[in-house]
Amino acid sequence: MTNRSMTDLFSMKDRVAIVTGGGTHLGSAFTEALSELGAHVYIASRRAELCEETAAAMRARSLKVTALACDVTDEASVNSLVDQVMEKEGRLDVFVANAGGSNTTAHPPHADVDEFRWTLEKNLTSTYMCAQAAGRVMIAQKSGSIIALGSIASRLAGDPRIYIEGFKRSGAPYVAAKAGTLALTKALAAEYSPHGVRVNCICPGQIPNDLSDKVQAEKFRTMNAFHRTGLAEDIKGACALLASDAGKWITGTDILVDGGWSIW
Repeated sequence: MTNRSMTDLFSMKDRVAIVTGGGTHLGSAFTEALSELGAHVYIASRRAELCEETAAAMRARSLKVTALACDVTDEASVNSLVDQVMEKEGRLDVFVANAGGSNTTAHPPHADVDEFRWTLEKNLTSTYMCAQAAGRVMIAQKSGSIIALGSIASRLAGDPRIYIEGFKRSGAPYVAAKAGTLALTKALAAEYSPHGVRVNCICPGQIPNDLSDKVQAEKFRTMNAFHRTGLAEDIKGACALLASDAGKWITGTDILVDGGWSIW
């Protein structure tokens, strides 16, 4: 038995983390969680200026956050991101593969197959490339935590009855990509665990952002057990657990943060 306190187990002091898509919404919440626990967090997306705005706001709160540019659909860009962090820090403890998205509006019989390919590339293929780049570093240092962003759609199909017309819904391409992300998490955990590297997945339910349609957000609210809208801060605890030593015996699993949506 160890004598480490809960404060010590959750501490991220002197740790280094990367969060893709870390400038907005869920990515910003992941960034807050890790930096508030003491980590130096590098946030990256194609919109470098937006990441810098987020980083500056967090630095104003005395948090260690640095913005970099990265296109997670480009292998060279992902590798460059990890290389830049390693050059600056010499280590990488946490990689949160948060960047993703959906552009699904049409039903499968009428959707362009390119939409399916785009969704897989944006969510599943990008996660794989991030896990490759981070894995090479973490396996060499024999420690690290990779956190993939799944979704309630990793486990459940989207119910078309609750989506208003024109909303970018959790349709077949997105469900396939996020289910694949969960399967990839398990497969990578099996490959990486002998080297001391953990791989897990956070699966949020519907957490609307400030730009979300209010009518659609209300429909989502009625689907979960708490009958309230999910907040970005609701996922911070799961991130803290999986990134820190508090979760050092957790790998190859997913944490559903869905307000009880999946219990029905």
